Amino acid sequence: MRKVFLPLLLLATLSVNAQQTGENKTGIWYMYFGMNQIAERWSLHTEAQFRYYETSGNFNQLLLRTGANYHINPNAIATLGYAYIDTDPTFEESPKDANALEHRIFQQFILKNKVWEFLFEHRYRLEQRFISQTDILSDPEIDLDRTEHRARYRIQATLPLTDTFFLNFYDELFINLQDNLFGQNRLYGAFGIHITENSSIQLGWLRNQFSNAVFDRFQIGFFFNPDLRKKSKS
Repeated sequence: MRKVFLPLLLLATLSVNAQQTGENKTGIWYMYFGMNQIAERWSLHTEAQFRYYETSGNFNQLLLRTGANYHINPNAIATLGYAYIDTDPTFEESPKDANALEHRIFQQFILKNKVWEFLFEHRYRLEQRFISQTDILSDPEIDLDRTEHRARYRIQATLPLTDTFFLNFYDELFINLQDNLFGQNRLYGAFGIHITENSSIQLGWLRNQFSNAVFDRFQIGFFFNPDLRKKSKS
């Protein structure tokens, strides 16, 4: 009986651990992105993301990002920016102070090109991450402050279907510039709709792979890129 019981107990323990990470749940990300033109070669990047472990709730992360874009030419953009990230690292219910706060500075370079009907975008990003995380496993009053550096590369392809509808795909690799070289990989596919000349919405699916876990996420993204130089007509 013991030979049967022990493997079952081990399996149950592993199942509980998997449940606590939320890996077997499908979460959702609500996203807003904006590129607001303010001068011939300058625009402002604005972004807000609300991420959840489950489609019905269970907060995971708030991300707010902004930056100044310099348009070298229509197919090359350099960006310097800042991001604020508030993360609940636990899937299960946890104390209020079980979170991680991050202030992030990033430098970014985007190159665009077209092959056949596909519009390609190559995004290179460096990040300096200043993280303050509560150690919930020992003393909740102890903050673990650290600085990390990371490089990211994303290749994105957009395929117009009509003047209104399009498909969007990307793969993004995260590389840690300290221990544990591989950070994560994000594979994404979406169906997009142009609402107006400068706005669109994307309904997508993201597979987010870490070294020890894989998470699936629905994504709803709203993109709004107005030219702020235009004066409203009286």
